[in-house]
Amino acid sequence: MTTTTTLITPTAATPMSSHWRDFLALTKPGVVRLVVFTGLCGLLAAPGHINPVLGFTAILCIALAAGGAAAFNQWYESELDARMKRTAKRPIPAGRVSRNDARDFASVLCGASVLVMGLAIGWLAAAILAVSIFYYVVVYTMWLKPRTPQNIVIGGGAGAFPPLIGWVAVTGDITLTPVLLFAIIFFWTPPHFWALAMFVKSDYAQAGVPMMPVVHGEAATRHQILAYALFMVPLAAAPWYLGTAGVVYGAASLALTGFFAVLAVPVGLRRSVDGDTMKPEKRLFAYSILYLFALFGVLVIDRVLQNAGIIAGGLA
Repeated sequence: MTTTTTLITPTAATPMSSHWRDFLALTKPGVVRLVVFTGLCGLLAAPGHINPVLGFTAILCIALAAGGAAAFNQWYESELDARMKRTAKRPIPAGRVSRNDARDFASVLCGASVLVMGLAIGWLAAAILAVSIFYYVVVYTMWLKPRTPQNIVIGGGAGAFPPLIGWVAVTGDITLTPVLLFAIIFFWTPPHFWALAMFVKSDYAQAGVPMMPVVHGEAATRHQILAYALFMVPLAAAPWYLGTAGVVYGAASLALTGFFAVLAVPVGLRRSVDGDTMKPEKRLFAYSILYLFALFGVLVIDRVLQNAGIIAGGLA
């Protein structure tokens, strides 16, 4: 008597068993890292004090919410991701995680983050956290991204909430400084993301996503990158000259944002050629991430120096 063994090779139609790393990938940890950092900086720069355990809880909730929103984004855009070379290997289009599992995972993360934030920290912080999730998942992912080249401009608000949430977790209210921090990230997002979009334009065009370089062309995108970068110079320094931050932050913000604008000049004024490696665009994109880490880090250092009485200034 003989037996026959049939081997089944996993495909997108027969997903492989999900691994914890696949669920971690759904949360876009590279993006969440910057979100958590700006939220932590908002918390540390806020006037007043918070119990370290509660402070950790607030930052954890921000991280869970950001990860859950990212998972919702990948759940909703799984078919789109499958058509783009840059995203085709993500867990859902690659068949490693089912859409239903990704949706349920995202729901648990987002629901738990808002509930814990409300119970442990306060319902104002929880409400802003809920708005940030809705903004990213519904306003940006479902509504703006597939419909308008202004998706990144308006959708930039989604990533601008964390420092505001961190601040409110400490103070319980909204004042000028956290609004300025929100504005800095809001206006930083277009030149940051469009620099990326310039060298992955073909991916967006093939997938039918109306990003600025695809819809309005290279020249218009380059001009807007430069315009936003130049506008960032006075905006990033606003907490200093409006008296809510000290001279250390003021000097650092002018230096950091000035260099950001300098890197944006060749991006804004040049034109692509055949075989272009897009080095200026890649350089601007890489620096833009470092820039935000550095700017918000200096804000915290400035606050520490103020508390120690070494420099003058006041955050409000």
